[in-house]
Amino acid sequence: MDHEALVALAAGAHPDDIEFMMAGTVLLLRNAGARIHMWSVSDGSLGSVDKSREATAKVRLAEARASADAAGAEFHGPVAPDMGISCDPDMVARAAAVIRSVRPRIILVHSPGDYHPDHENSCRLVVAAAFVRGFQDYRTVPDMPPWDGEVTIYHALPYGLLDGLRRRVAAGQYVNTAEVMGEKRRLLEMHHSQLEWLRESLDLDYLEGMELMSSEVGRASGRFNHSEGWRRHLHLGFSRTDSDPLSEALGPLCWTDPAYEESLAPGDRPPR
Repeated sequence: MDHEALVALAAGAHPDDIEFMMAGTVLLLRNAGARIHMWSVSDGSLGSVDKSREATAKVRLAEARASADAAGAEFHGPVAPDMGISCDPDMVARAAAVIRSVRPRIILVHSPGDYHPDHENSCRLVVAAAFVRGFQDYRTVPDMPPWDGEVTIYHALPYGLLDGLRRRVAAGQYVNTAEVMGEKRRLLEMHHSQLEWLRESLDLDYLEGMELMSSEVGRASGRFNHSEGWRRHLHLGFSRTDSDPLSEALGPLCWTDPAYEESLAPGDRPPR
């Protein structure tokens, strides 16, 4: 793979979601030579107990921009307010404009099943936007020309590693993030408003929670101390073959669990 040509887009529902669940993989892709983009799908405007929505959004988007700058990523702003993410035609048109402008070979996005409706809805929205990226008669907002390049979508593990029905979610691929954990923590620390808000509202130590989840996923891999887990989306509608550019880019830092792959379609598998 030509790493210089590789473009990766991480899409998080809220301004700090990428840093919590995806940033290790983003940083490793950057280190492998990829051009990285970080997209906050919503404005984060409900992340405060004492500020207005407008003031909260301003603070949180400033934190997100600063984090993206520190990571060496291009930042993309929201298409919706908190709890306003949906898959309606107008929002898909806005999200598809981002996809067409970035032209990513890799998209990192939330799990289809998660505790937070914004996480689930941003997943559906980003997948829909990527699906229409090359439709000749589909108009985006703002208008962007169609792009029919190949895309591979990877879904992060849900917060807490459980779906909305309390079922454990296992990864199909594990990325060894140990070497970038310090930088990942520093990026998350840049979201000062959320560190304070989550302590007040949920009695949650956000940094500790991130590191505990990272180490738990590492243990689940059976080989890494810290890891982020991913599940690869079906390729139909996104690429001609069932390709895996994440593994190609990261090499031994990305391990695919053969037992997970076999569980998807035991026995004879369809052609790739």
